[in-house]
Order: sequence, then structure tokens, then C-alpha cells
Amino acid sequence: MNAIRDVVVIGAGIVGAACAFECAHSGLRVTLIERDAVAAGATGAAMGHIVVMDDSPAQFALTKYSQSLWEELAPELPASVKYYRPGTIWIAADDEEMAEVRRKLESYTYRGVPCEILDSAALSEAEPNLRSPLAGGLLIPSDAVIHPEMAAKYLIDEAQRLGAQLITGRAVLSASHGQVTLDNGDTLHADAILNAAGVHAPSITPGIPMRKRKGHLILTDPFPGHIHHQLVELGYLKSAHASTTDSVAFNIQPRLSGHLLIGSSRQYGNENPAVDQHILDAMMERAALYMSGLSSLTTIRSWTGFRAATPDKLPLIGPTEDPSVLLATGHEGLGITTSLGTARLLADHLLGRSSAIPIDPYLPSRLTTLPETR
Repeated sequence: MNAIRDVVVIGAGIVGAACAFECAHSGLRVTLIERDAVAAGATGAAMGHIVVMDDSPAQFALTKYSQSLWEELAPELPASVKYYRPGTIWIAADDEEMAEVRRKLESYTYRGVPCEILDSAALSEAEPNLRSPLAGGLLIPSDAVIHPEMAAKYLIDEAQRLGAQLITGRAVLSASHGQVTLDNGDTLHADAILNAAGVHAPSITPGIPMRKRKGHLILTDPFPGHIHHQLVELGYLKSAHASTTDSVAFNIQPRLSGHLLIGSSRQYGNENPAVDQHILDAMMERAALYMSGLSSLTTIRSWTGFRAATPDKLPLIGPTEDPSVLLATGHEGLGITTSLGTARLLADHLLGRSSAIPIDPYLPSRLTTLPETR
């Protein structure tokens, strides 16, 4: 492991950017290849929420670890990255969802994440523009927000400052056995190849059990002070587990600029990048159930993006059957959060270092018995 010197990273979204940054910071010689432009894929279409999630112990471990790495890096981030910590409020609409609030409180508190329950009155005081009454919510003050595209560019700039090479506008035709072939015929050789190509990863490493998940976002006119935290309905968790039907849920983020970013939607089996008006209408109708004043705001723009989703909703991090090829993909909607943790785990693996959390739950080998999913 200590003989590793050269690394080729494929994909300059935020996960690939973080891998290039971490490997270069660890003293490795890095080449980063992007078929389009930096952050042109899922990263450029993302919300930018750095959030701790607890759908599974492995998801909790990776999101919590990654969030701590973002906190460490925060003092070095330029203003353009727009890192700040508004916190998240998970909103409970009824008594059943308040039971989930109490479960999450116990789970987060046990694992050392500060949080507090808001009753109906406290929720209304924290976010007076929500409809009232709602049952309550759970406040996670450590959750943060960044501008994903600018964060990816910063990480790549830093990697280049440390000697990394960036190649854009070139697609990878093949990558195996320490050799990467580009569409212009160029060939690169490396001790390790990190496939961080997101939804394009299966075209480079065939057989990855992963599929595309389409999502929509809406950006409104500036409305400073209308909301103070990232607000997510607990119904979002039900939506997140829906794998066969289109779904929407209330998820809204205040930007430092005063703009509001409204989500969210999930669609499988739809690979058309065009905006679906019926999905936008459903998102706004859902949002209006929680915050009726949103219907009066002007929408500046709306867009879609595709996330790389795995069957068990955990990313693929680590070596494949080809020991020279490692995966850093399948993060679905948590790639922004988990980019730094993914990169650190891979660098630790390459250099034989001990890791703060085990890499085992994310190893691609866990899914090798599953059929390929496209």
C-alpha cells in the first residue's frame, strides 16, 4: 500500500474533487479527469445540505464523520463557498411523526449529535411562517449549507495548488489494470484509479449495481428572513424510501442571499433531463401545505439532476475485483455531505492508514451478489 504514488480520479463533481484534494494533500500525484466541466453533473444540481442522517448505523457514521470534516475545513473555505450553519428542523405534522422525532432524538443524542425537541409553540416561534399548529419538530443545530459548485471548485483549486493535474472535456473510454484510456486516444497509467463518475460510473466500471434517481429543485426570488433553518418534513423519510413511484416532500433551504431553494422530488426510470411541470406543481402544492406564503413568490428558475442510487442506499467506497480500480460513487442525495468522508476513507485505504470509521459497510463487494441495475 505504501508504494502508491500515482492516482487518477475520474469525475470532477464534489466527490471526485474531494478525492483529488485528499490524495494530493496526502502527497500523492493526482490527475483528475472530467468529461464535461467541473461540477457539471449532480453537484451542480444539488441543494448543498451538509446533514447527519440516521437511516442506518453506517449512514449515520459516514454523515457524522463527514460533517465533522466540513467543520474542520470551514475556516479555510472562501466566502464563495457560502458555508454556514442554519441547522435543520425536522418537522412533525402529527402525533405519529412526533413519535419519530422522539426516536431520532434518542438516536442522535446517543451518538453525540446535539439536538432538541421543539413542541408546537417552540416550532412556531422558531419558524413563524410555518402553518400553525404543527405537532412539533427536532432541531439539529450542527447541520450546515454550502454552495456545492463553488465547494467543488475550491477543492480542485487546492488540489492543483498541491500539484494535481486537471483534464476537462475528455471522456474515459476504459479504466482497468492501472490504465485509463481517453476518447482522444491518450493513455494514463496509475497505481490507483478512483471512479467518482456518479451516474456515469457503470459505463467505466461495468456491473455496478446502481440506477439513476431524478430530482427537481426550485429557486425563488429573495425573501430574506422568511425562514431561518433548513426545514424538512418527516414525511421526507417515507419519500426517501420509495423506490418504485414518483414522490415529493417539503424541503426548503434559506440561502445567504435571501433566495429560497425548494425541494424535493424523487423519480426512478425517468432519464429525461427536462423539467416535469407536474412534478414542480406537486412540489409547490406540498410546500404550501407547510408554508402557504410560498405560493406568492416568483420562481426564478427550476432544474433537474440525477443522483446515483444503490439498492441499500449506501455509497460504494473502496476497491473492486480489479485491485487498481476503486469506487467512490452511489451517494444518491448525500454526496455533498459525504464527499470529504469518502475521500478520507479512500486515501486512508490507499496509504494503509487507520481510519476514524471503518470502510467495511461501504465496500463494493457487499453488493457483488446482486444483479446489475441500470
